[in-house]
Amino acid sequence: MLEISLLEIILRGIPEGLIFFMAAHAITKNKIKVKRYLLSTLLFSVILYLLRLLPINNGSVFILNLIIFIALSVIINKFDIVQSIKAGIMIMLIEFISEGVNVFLIQFILKKDLNYILSDPISKLIYFMPSLFLVGCIVVPYYMILLKRKELK
Repeated sequence: MLEISLLEIILRGIPEGLIFFMAAHAITKNKIKVKRYLLSTLLFSVILYLLRLLPINNGSVFILNLIIFIALSVIINKFDIVQSIKAGIMIMLIEFISEGVNVFLIQFILKKDLNYILSDPISKLIYFMPSLFLVGCIVVPYYMILLKRKELK
């Protein structure tokens, strides 16, 4: 079981959802419709929290997470299914790369014990925020560039 606290959902899950769905809008070249954007983000965060309560391993949670992201993109944001799949895979890949860079920095540069960090919810939030910040530093400027160039529909 990969249980996470409500604090982690609020401080990590919701911002992650906001960035993921902004990335989906950028990749599919759609303007953000605020109601749909916020609804999909909140649903994604709540479902992620509920998924983590299930007695399943991390790989299964990742696959379910991707399926739910795609479903919310199609059902709520009205994206094409092929574009949603493409966006979901690209976003997850960007997140994995940024998490990998972050883990490398924590273990080899900061010389911290990853097991201790992952066992403490507050430490986990603090030490893994840079990876979310990195994803945001990629997604937000990309969306803003598309918006400025009027490439969003």
